[in-house]
Amino acid sequence: MDQNNNKKLVFITGATSGIGEATAKLLCHNYNLILCGRRDDRLIKLSTVLSKKTNVKTLSFDVRNKEDVSEKIKSLTGEWRHIDFLINNAGNAHGMDYIFEGDTDDWDKMIDINVKGLLYVSKEILKIMVYNKRGHIINIGSIAGKEVYPKGNIYCASKFAVDAISQGMRIDLNHKNIKVSQVNPGLVNTEFSKVRFKNDKEKTDNVYKGMVPLIADDIAEVINFIINRSDNVNISDITILPKAQASSTVVKRD
Repeated sequence: MDQNNNKKLVFITGATSGIGEATAKLLCHNYNLILCGRRDDRLIKLSTVLSKKTNVKTLSFDVRNKEDVSEKIKSLTGEWRHIDFLINNAGNAHGMDYIFEGDTDDWDKMIDINVKGLLYVSKEILKIMVYNKRGHIINIGSIAGKEVYPKGNIYCASKFAVDAISQGMRIDLNHKNIKVSQVNPGLVNTEFSKVRFKNDKEKTDNVYKGMVPLIADDIAEVINFIINRSDNVNISDITILPKAQASSTVVKRD
């Protein structure tokens, strides 16, 4: 990293698509970036573009792999360890079934990525932040972490866990000069539904049919707002919905 660069450093998980990618593209103008993801080809492509605007480092790992997460984060040296912001964006939904019909493999994926993966990354980054006596964690939750909807059972449970973890972090880190925020999007048109419905185009299209959802850039702008508040201000919890959405189950469709 350029030793004369005074930009703060942001660590983003799930940076190769959706909200993570949009956030990286927005923040590259004012921050140095550590971009994390599983897909090497996308990481390389994104890094190549953003490196023209700021200092970028990539770390390829699956957040579900505790040992790999620890090894890759511990490999950071010098200025790359002065992490100011962690954006826990990596997450997923798999399937949408009644709980008595659910696929346990889908359950494992959601719990391993949304809950355990967030914890594995946070644990390693918090070692750095506590040592540096500063930091700010932004966890990407969901309206599904505030309200349960039909067939949402385990996905909602995983996001309710993110909500509880965020609150617990905020309490436990209160005396460590580390802020904790949570961003809870409603319907956002990303690869989310495509993954959830295993590339079933009809089911994916129906999620946003007859309404205008949010896009990843909308959430990136909110994240940018949160991290640019004065040091004394913490946006602890914010929910963002498209105009057509009033709750998890109430959506105006034309």
